[in-house]
Amino acid sequence: MKQKLRYTTLLLLGALTVSPWAQAAPDWSQVAGTTVHVFHPGATPWEWIESKGKHGGSRGLARGESCAGCHVEGGEINVDLSRLGSELEPKGAPKTMSFPVTVQAAYDAGQLYVRLSFKAPEGGFDKSDKDNVVKATLLFPNAQVPMAEQVGCWASCHQDARTMPDGKDRTKYVSAGAYELVQWSSSGKVADGSISDQRRMDGGQAGAKAEGGKNGDTWTVTFSRKLPATPTVHFGLAVHADHAGGRFHHVSFGHTIGLGGDGDVKAQKF
Repeated sequence: MKQKLRYTTLLLLGALTVSPWAQAAPDWSQVAGTTVHVFHPGATPWEWIESKGKHGGSRGLARGESCAGCHVEGGEINVDLSRLGSELEPKGAPKTMSFPVTVQAAYDAGQLYVRLSFKAPEGGFDKSDKDNVVKATLLFPNAQVPMAEQVGCWASCHQDARTMPDGKDRTKYVSAGAYELVQWSSSGKVADGSISDQRRMDGGQAGAKAEGGKNGDTWTVTFSRKLPATPTVHFGLAVHADHAGGRFHHVSFGHTIGLGGDGDVKAQKF
């Protein structure tokens, strides 16, 4: 049986919001940043990812390889963006197909903090979210999500999602397990229906919080959640830029945060 994507959502008003947890946040000037590139994925749901006739990487996945292991080289993504912008995006792709996000992570005895900094590009094709110039999202899969360590957030993206070319009325879901997801929006509203009340009520295990805002041309969003029990935290991130809705976001491959150990992003203890 297909299960709903489980997550926490907290939408705040960016710099206008001050919360008690923010007072205990780390000194980010002392925390190293890691560049993670996000890209527009086109209409490439899970069914496309696992199709041997459409995605050559499906064979590698069957052997236990990861998307990032194939498509991330020296911190840069190795993806045919022209294909994502034409053949695999029937409606129209954004002018900027990929951009960097600086990811910082820190933790204390009870909380994990993740900070994203980026310049959100203009020139998007889809502008269906009239309320939000930007939305930023983190996803954390639990151990029961099939292949989550290999595929990041793709385990939750399916061809029957309502913004896919042949989609129906489905939202994100997984065949087993759950993702904890926390999203911050620039207006504090969700106008495009990408987050329904039904999904918002299903979850909240991580006690996640978020706040953010814009300084000059740079957006900064800081997330806080309950410290995971494992030394390696799997995560994915997504940015909806220029009023984009649904699948017209920029996403990362699956990455890891190391808590006192190895990880794509090494978290600093404080």
